[in-house]
Amino acid sequence: MTHVLVTGGAGYIGSHACKALKAAGFTPVTFDNLCTGWKDAVKFGPFEQGDLKDRARLDEVFAKWQPVAVMHFAALSQVGEAMAQPGMYWRNNVEGSLTLIEAAVDAGCLDFVFSSTCATYGEHDNVVLDENTPQEPLNAYGASKRAVENILRDFEAAHGLRHVIFRYFNVAGADPEGEVGEHHRPETHLIPVMLEAIDGKRPALTVHGTDYDTPDGTCIRDYVHVCDLVDAHILGLKWLQDGRGSQVFNLGTGSGFSVREVIDSAGTVTNLEVPCSDGPRRAGDATKLVSGSTRAGEELGWSPDRSTMAQMIADAWRWHKNGHYDA
Repeated sequence: MTHVLVTGGAGYIGSHACKALKAAGFTPVTFDNLCTGWKDAVKFGPFEQGDLKDRARLDEVFAKWQPVAVMHFAALSQVGEAMAQPGMYWRNNVEGSLTLIEAAVDAGCLDFVFSSTCATYGEHDNVVLDENTPQEPLNAYGASKRAVENILRDFEAAHGLRHVIFRYFNVAGADPEGEVGEHHRPETHLIPVMLEAIDGKRPALTVHGTDYDTPDGTCIRDYVHVCDLVDAHILGLKWLQDGRGSQVFNLGTGSGFSVREVIDSAGTVTNLEVPCSDGPRRAGDATKLVSGSTRAGEELGWSPDRSTMAQMIADAWRWHKNGHYDA
């Protein structure tokens, strides 16, 4: 069998990637320390528990499964936490990634797909970001991801490590078949927080800022369905297997949704009222952040067909009502 090592495969995006890998004929091997992931989410291949900073454990896993490629999702990713505890982010995201990359190279596993972020760009307000936008991260999360991108380039030059880097913003939705979904503790993302408010699991959704220079006064963000996102990762893996060169791709729709538009769509999809209250702006929130993906469309043949707001909310709502993880 053709094994692919998926770090963070017990998490939100990683678990969906494992399902997509299995459907594409690969066997995903999840490597996860379960600090934010869920063992119940590992349904599509073997599970190996371990920490990325543990080189001996990584060597064991590479020797056991001999993966043909790595998909690297595992990372801490909360911006507020990164601003308060930058050392934790540099240690986990950069040191862990470096250890993984060194282990992969020493094992002869030279195809590497990396989950990066548009947070590497920093604040370029009210423009459509592309892969040539200057990278000026504002916090340790974005900076740590940019550092890993630089490590990958250095290891390609020295060791021939081929890589595809994906940078993306807001990921939403869930597996339409309900096998895996989004489950964080605590939950901080807009759509699941909103669904918790609709379902009475929290008092209300707070709208942070209503006086932005947008048609309805609320921030605009780009959202991509998680299944579209992981489809791009499969295309990126096949790109490498076809012998194509290392590349960076943004993943977005090229258009955005305001907070009010997300709320209105949720009310329509669920046929329920969204309890919400207005609050002050949050420090660092830009007016409009949209990630273009022209290159991904032209070179990978990727198209975010599921990434309508109605589809993302409907799939997330189905998971919210029927799906859960216990461990």
